[in-house]
Amino acid sequence: MRTDDFWQLIDRARAGGGGEPHAVAARAVALLAERDPEDIVGYARHQARVLSASHKVDLWGAAYLINGGVSDEGFHHFRGWLMTQGREVFARAVADPDSLAGLSQVRAASLSGEEFSAAEMLAAPWDAYRRVTAAELPADPEPAPVPDLNDFWDFDDEEEAKRRLPRLAALFVEPPAE
Repeated sequence: MRTDDFWQLIDRARAGGGGEPHAVAARAVALLAERDPEDIVGYARHQARVLSASHKVDLWGAAYLINGGVSDEGFHHFRGWLMTQGREVFARAVADPDSLAGLSQVRAASLSGEEFSAAEMLAAPWDAYRRVTAAELPADPEPAPVPDLNDFWDFDDEEEAKRRLPRLAALFVEPPAE
């Protein structure tokens, strides 16, 4: 599956329903289930590449600030939520994690404490493949590499957060008064 096809499917899944992540994931499963099993495998492989490309320390730091802490699995689920926001938001966040401060739902979360996670979006190809074939999605013979994250910084260090992610830190380190 090509990059454009991958994101077009997600855009179609986002259409209607107000972009609620769980609904986007359900529609993605339904759209994938209309395709051949090979297309679903292609989607899963592309998703793995997208997740690998987004496995970056500062994006993890952004997820940590926004969600009030995040584990390895929580970061993975955060990126599932980020996928439900569409290609433009996803690409901008990977290139500049601090850009997430410009999203209205992120600004609202600084007051509400809402956390962003969409594990079901990550499971979409597995669910669709099972629906179409009644079998499990085959393992990718060449899984996407996971980058070395040896340059982690202390996400609880408020000064470092302000330096690396100033806009997000303004929202979550020193949240605005209601």
